[in-house]
Amino acid sequence: MHEIAIVSSLFEIINRKVKEHRIETISRVCLKVGELTAVEPMTLTACFEVLAEGTAAQGAELMIGTVPLMGLCGSCGISSRVVRYDSVCPCCRGDTVALLNGQELYIESLEATCKGEQSEKTAT
Repeated sequence: MHEIAIVSSLFEIINRKVKEHRIETISRVCLKVGELTAVEPMTLTACFEVLAEGTAAQGAELMIGTVPLMGLCGSCGISSRVVRYDSVCPCCRGDTVALLNGQELYIESLEATCKGEQSEKTAT
């Protein structure tokens, strides 16, 4: 279960943002997670809820957006979805497909209320 380590790293970033922007509460955390990361969304959410306890993110909604695994064929130049980790180009059957997307994992945005402010803001 590598999700706990991932969420710990995410909270290092979140805690820096809390200090940097004087955030009082976080209502939503939006993540982008690539298909190739092998992250289990339910486990990631459970780990997030546990680590959020007692922080500005306690009770925050975790939104997980999946980034599809995409590749670029070195032979014909076509960009296509990589299905079942098959790195053969569906157009020319070439085997020189380089991965473009699907390996990322990052915080896309936080919705939060900063100290002294009445309304919620979105930060990236």
